[in-house]
Amino acid sequence: MSVAAGYPPALRIFSYLPNPRLAKASIAARLCGVALEVRGAAPRELAGWLWDFDARPLGAGEAGAGTARPAHAGFSGTLHKTEAFLAAQPFGNVPAAFSPNGTVGIFESNSIARAVVRLAPHGTGLYGNDAYGASRIDGFLDASLIFAREVQVYLLELAARQPEGHTYERARAACASYLSGIERALAPAGRFLVGAELTLADICFATELALFSAERAQREVLAQAGLQPLYTDALRQSFSGAFGHFDRLCQEPAFACELGPYLEKLDA
Repeated sequence: MSVAAGYPPALRIFSYLPNPRLAKASIAARLCGVALEVRGAAPRELAGWLWDFDARPLGAGEAGAGTARPAHAGFSGTLHKTEAFLAAQPFGNVPAAFSPNGTVGIFESNSIARAVVRLAPHGTGLYGNDAYGASRIDGFLDASLIFAREVQVYLLELAARQPEGHTYERARAACASYLSGIERALAPAGRFLVGAELTLADICFATELALFSAERAQREVLAQAGLQPLYTDALRQSFSGAFGHFDRLCQEPAFACELGPYLEKLDA
């Protein structure tokens, strides 16, 4: 998969697919004219891949390729990671981005999105127009990390059909706190989170909320555990400004290309 095809890729990214957090980079790339090369497969398939700058499915007789590592959260079995991969990606996670020659690794989805904007051939305003604007955008990206972490743990437990009450409560509290901040940020200006233009703050918000909406696929698991869904019409009404912003963003062409199929599958 490539974004802004026709140009040499400025970044190569390896990830499980689909991945709304990867969409932070791919949406920004579409808006900035930055070419990306994306490699990956469904999470359950990545145990059969070589985790490397040259990531690819393992061929016949390559089961011993790379360094066998126990799978971490979201994966199962053994993962095959090369030493070069671990040198470039010290935490060993995906999405994992690389410079075109593979010598520089960039990790964590917010930082990968920042790299895309910095690589843009012309100024776009996605990372603000001065140090103050960029720093305010950073604040939104940092605030999203708490929400993202709690949601990730919660969704992984749901996928494993083992939701814990304390994880559920942490996700609920993180959701309320994050959406409250988004609601307040939108109240004065109304259309975007930072200033009068679309920025990485809006992109990050939309992708994280899209991932949170994946709870909809686990209603049966929640019911069996005696838990009420968090992503509900009542939540949307309580934070109508934030969800209105989310809905508007998802209709924008660059967002629809990346998030549309994911959200449509959840709707179905």
